[in-house]
Amino acid sequence: MVNILRDNPTIAVLGAGAVGCYFGGMLARAGNAVTLIARANHVAAINKNGLYLDCLSFKEHVRLNATTDVSEISGADLILCCVKSSDTEDAIRLIAPHIKKDAVILSLQNGVDNYERIRATISNPTFPSVVYVATRMAGDGHVEHVGRGELAIGAAGAPSDWADTLNTIAALFSASSVPCAVSPDVKRALWTKFLVNCAYNGISAIGAIDYGQMVETAEVKKLIDALTAEFLLIAKKEGVDISAEEAMEVNAQIPITMPRQKSSTAQDLMRSKQSEIDYLNGLIVRKGIEHNIPTPANQAIHALVKMLERKNFLTS
Repeated sequence: MVNILRDNPTIAVLGAGAVGCYFGGMLARAGNAVTLIARANHVAAINKNGLYLDCLSFKEHVRLNATTDVSEISGADLILCCVKSSDTEDAIRLIAPHIKKDAVILSLQNGVDNYERIRATISNPTFPSVVYVATRMAGDGHVEHVGRGELAIGAAGAPSDWADTLNTIAALFSASSVPCAVSPDVKRALWTKFLVNCAYNGISAIGAIDYGQMVETAEVKKLIDALTAEFLLIAKKEGVDISAEEAMEVNAQIPITMPRQKSSTAQDLMRSKQSEIDYLNGLIVRKGIEHNIPTPANQAIHALVKMLERKNFLTS
């Protein structure tokens, strides 16, 4: 398979919220042609003043194209899919008539099954990425970066002859000050990151609390341990073997590297938006039923976040 990403590829970010704006903005800052497909309020601000990257190491307005019109994705060689997990299939169907048949899709989404659902919806080459970044939208066209900022990408079941394309994507990000590595076992990397999502996101949302504050409560640390124990049983049934020691170390790093970050689930609830909890702890609950493994801790987190979502819906 030849590398279909030409020199100076054009890039589109589908669903440019905090994650999409950060990575799209970093690519544009390095001189790449980037179009953000985002909500109207962000588009208006970005087209007027540029995207404001409020980062740990710099603060800068970056000029790039922004639009609400999905048809402008037609020229993209690389599409970064950053929509919510619940919107994955609908978003891909929406852009399908407009994208080039050889455009590459890279999923920068929470959860572990989005790339599979994209592949089931469209024939374009699609790859997962593991996203390690703490960001939030601090205003219209204003993304705040508060921790980390690296990616791992991989084939995850795709033929090995896509290696050149993956290496090109990794080089593109790395040249844009975004560390990016091609993982030989990206499924395991996805599940390792997924562990953090399941252990931290829901609790952060329920308490409207950041990661650093969460672990100051002994009972919360015990709950994280219970969520993790259930998670590891499910992961093993799904063909991913993560040791308890490795899980403990991964979990321990989050409040150290992202102490000021509230989870994306917390940010969704604070804005009265639907969260991705069905694709986080909810997926663990469904897999538990499938594998006949009790998951009471994950079920409780899932139920409580769903309750808060419903409360937001009824009062909005």
